[in-house]
Amino acid sequence: MPRVLIVDDSPTETYAFQGMLEKHGIEVLTADNGADGVALARQELPDVVLMDIVMPGLNGFQATRQLTKGADTAHIPVVIVTTKDQETDRVWGRRQGASGYLVKPVAEAELLKTIEAVMAGKTLG
Repeated sequence: MPRVLIVDDSPTETYAFQGMLEKHGIEVLTADNGADGVALARQELPDVVLMDIVMPGLNGFQATRQLTKGADTAHIPVVIVTTKDQETDRVWGRRQGASGYLVKPVAEAELLKTIEAVMAGKTLG
């Protein structure tokens, strides 16, 4: 069973994503800020990280960079999931090492397809 870490400071968003994933047999871990997300990813080594951008403290771009550049976590694909829909944000996300970029609200089918694709080694969006 795949394990997905959701890093998002919105309890509503986290709950929605968790529900979508768990009904498809995906184990979900959660963190409500970037620093805790990085620490939990290093401890648990999930299969995929879903990363919000706008969070207090360590933002999603910074957390993504730490995970994708870290020796122990570089193999974990990070998918940015955010309301930020500018091309500059997408480019910056790719530069931080993100494997995918989704704009909220995210349809369940698109979320599942993206997780499956990045787990197979593909880079999207």
